Formats: sequence, C-alpha cells, structure tokens
Amino acid sequence: MEVVQSWPPVTRVLVVATVVLSVLIHSHMISAQPWVFYADYVFQMPPKIPEIWRVLSAFCITGSGLGIILDAYFLYTYSSTLELHSPRFREHGSYFVYMAFLMGMITFSGGYLLGGAALMKALVVGLAYTFSQDNPDSNVTMFILTFPAKYLPYALLAISAVSGGYSSAFIELTGLVSAHLYDFLTRIWPTFGGGRNLVPTPSFVQNWFRPRGGTAEARSYGQFIRPSSQEPPTANTSGWNSGRGPGRRLGGEY
Repeated sequence: MEVVQSWPPVTRVLVVATVVLSVLIHSHMISAQPWVFYADYVFQMPPKIPEIWRVLSAFCITGSGLGIILDAYFLYTYSSTLELHSPRFREHGSYFVYMAFLMGMITFSGGYLLGGAALMKALVVGLAYTFSQDNPDSNVTMFILTFPAKYLPYALLAISAVSGGYSSAFIELTGLVSAHLYDFLTRIWPTFGGGRNLVPTPSFVQNWFRPRGGTAEARSYGQFIRPSSQEPPTANTSGWNSGRGPGRRLGGEY
C-alpha cells in the first residue's frame, strides 16, 4: 500500500481500479456485462437510469490471463511517466484534463462509432503516442525487440492487428488519433498556427490538484509548493508530491 500511495494520483486511481475490476471479472466473481461500454445503456432515457459509469469502467478492463498483468503494467508505465515527467503538463491538474480528453474522444469514436466495448487498450495506445512524442529518440524494448520510441504506438497497433484482428486495431487506433488531436489543439495550433490552447485546464480543476499550505515557488518547469517547515520536497508540475526524493524518468522498456 505504501508503494501504491507513492504513485501520482491520476495514475494511481486508474491502475488500482483497473486491477480490481479486471480481477473480479476474469475470475468470474462478477459479470463484465454491467461494466463494458454499450451506448444504448449509457444514453437510455427515463424511467430507466442512464448507466453513465460505463464511460469510465470500460477503460478499466484488461485482457484475460497474463493480460491482466501486462495491460496494467503498460498502463502504469506510460501514465506515470507522463504524469510525473512530461513537460506538457505544467499546470496543476493538466494531466487530469488530458486523460479526460482522451477518454471522451475514445468513448465517442471507438465506443459509440465503432462499437468498442472495452477501451483500455485504446487508451494505452494514446498514452504511448504522447510518450513517443515526448521521447522520440529514446529506445524502448518490446519483448525482444528494441526500437526508437517514435514507433511505439504503431508497434502496439500491429500487435493488436495480428492477435486481435483489424477490428480491434481500428478501435485502438482511436487512442492514437485522440492523443494526436490533443497535441494539435494544445501545442501545434498555439505554436505554429498562432492560436490559443483549445483544451485549457479549468481553474476549479487546478484547485483540486493544488497542494494546500506552504508557499508557491516558480520553477523553470512550472510551480511547486514549499512547506514552511520542511526541506523542499519533490513535486511534479501537476501538484503531486511523492516525498521520496528527486526520482527519475521511468525507462521505456516493455
């Protein structure tokens, strides 16, 4: 539990929910039917209750068997790396907004339009795409192959096409498209198009992730809160503090 508590908050909640729900489903303790995405159930009208929780739970269902471990590991690796180290997420709560954007776009395109029921792998492909944009020249290892990180999301899609068929790969492709759209709206358009960031972090979300107490100090990567009676702690730019020293970037290995 101490190790889990040290994870950044968005990653922690998502990975724990994924492991718990997936274990319960694949051990046949509960049925998967109430948790996968079905648009007819999500948008059903009164007197029936819209089952809106499916929008979130569909991202917390892994493959069976070894997939429970591997899918959760991939999710943790790329999510925690981005949440802790990506220069994209300098504002408090900006990583939360990024994840909400990805999930919303994947739900619409991969779930509603293409009929995907379990959407976690599409989310992993989206996270891998953003990771590859941040670290294009670093090497990653997938099983026995080592290659530049810029090819990582395409390698994941190729594996999915071979193991799950092209229909699964098309659903997972929506994760890459969603992550690229986020990159365009928040970085490419403001930088090269002269526009503004079209996916800003609302002030109330920033307040959710802003540490309480202490004094704010400016840094080259953003801002962190220094407690008044302690040594300066390590904090990422979304406002999460592990209290475990300087930390380091996670490796790109699978």
